[in-house]
Amino acid sequence: MKLKKLFIILLSLVLVSTFMVGCSKGITNNPNEDTEVKAEDKSEADKEEKVEPKEPVELLISAAASLTDVLGELAEVYKTVEPETTLTFTFGGSGALQTQIEEGAPVDVFMSAAQKQMNALEEGGHILDGTIKTLLVNKVVLITPKDGKIDIKSFEDLAKDEIKKIAIGDPGNVPVGQYSEEIFNNLNIADKINSKLVLANDVRTVLTWVESGEVDCGIVYATDAFTSDSINIITEAPEGSHKEVSYPVAVIKDSQNSGRSQAFLDFLSTDEAIKLFEKYGFSMK
Repeated sequence: MKLKKLFIILLSLVLVSTFMVGCSKGITNNPNEDTEVKAEDKSEADKEEKVEPKEPVELLISAAASLTDVLGELAEVYKTVEPETTLTFTFGGSGALQTQIEEGAPVDVFMSAAQKQMNALEEGGHILDGTIKTLLVNKVVLITPKDGKIDIKSFEDLAKDEIKKIAIGDPGNVPVGQYSEEIFNNLNIADKINSKLVLANDVRTVLTWVESGEVDCGIVYATDAFTSDSINIITEAPEGSHKEVSYPVAVIKDSQNSGRSQAFLDFLSTDEAIKLFEKYGFSMK
């Protein structure tokens, strides 16, 4: 009887031991499995944390002279948005800038003061497909020196004998000069004033000549006139007397930084950029 009880106890111990070993093997079938999962998770986390910093890039931007002030301030704002991107501007008449691009000048972005120059570059294969966007609208105004003595109230008054010098942008290269010619022709005063015209290489030169009193009056964009306390704004060009003053922008096909250039163009349509353009008198297209 005692032997039978002892046998049962021993058998029970054996069975329990076998069960525990089996369970232990099942649980630890792959002792590295949990470690491997954690290591994999950590690796993925590291990938997410290790975002490669952008390489510093300089964008070369050719822009119409009438954009000088607003782009100067906009460049400071852009530093906070894209600190790795430096904006370097070349300002001038849109026609002169067009010629530089056609001759191979290194340019990433072109910002014109008229459609004519942008269209010519597109037709010549210099614009990256799909990047042209008309961004801004401006106005044309007649201005005189702050202390000017001649009574001028309208564009038609430019035909007066007492007016000797009228500054405009060179119509061959400067969009504001082309708009000025349109106004003169539409108002039928071109023949009366052609001999009085003094041609400038860009709209800012026109503004400078009027400020200094070197000329009796000049024709500039409203946004240029708003930057000066040394001139009088006489009047806006009559409605319908010239084509709309619109500013197209685009990425140049040969740009070595087309991705960053497109990012800059996208920024120009953000609320932050729009507020700056409106601050300087531009309207959005």
